[in-house]
Amino acid sequence: MKKFVIAAAIVAFSSTSAFAAGNTSTASGSASATVVTPLTLTHTSGASLNFGKFTTGAGTVVITAAGVQSATGAVNIVSGGTPTADAFTVAGDTTRTFAISTTNSTVVNGSNTITFTTTPSAATGTLSAGAASFTVGGTLTLLGTEPAGAYTGTYSATVTYN
Repeated sequence: MKKFVIAAAIVAFSSTSAFAAGNTSTASGSASATVVTPLTLTHTSGASLNFGKFTTGAGTVVITAAGVQSATGAVNIVSGGTPTADAFTVAGDTTRTFAISTTNSTVVNGSNTITFTTTPSAATGTLSAGAASFTVGGTLTLLGTEPAGAYTGTYSATVTYN
């Protein structure tokens, strides 16, 4: 009888181990990754958002993204200026789209400040053969009390993959 109990215990232990091993399954998964060329934004050499020459007065000076100058209110355009839109180039992953944003800012002359808003030529762009470009216009807002002189400033442009 003792041999029978020992044999039954061995069979039970063997079946439990075999049953547990038969109840395990392993499979392989898959993984992938795609690395894209990072976006690079470059300011076009020699380009700038140039509002041109004008007399002070309450109003605005507008430069479209195409570089066309106009004035509103009591502001008068004066000849001899070179109004231009600013220009940027973008490089990155071919055929990907990107968003364009620009900041508003100021131009200063000593302690004198004039605010301006910026307007990119498009809100988005597509990289054709890995390259694209856009321009930036703006609106300079004058109070009419700004003293004569040369005013300068900067603003930021940012591109982000969609």
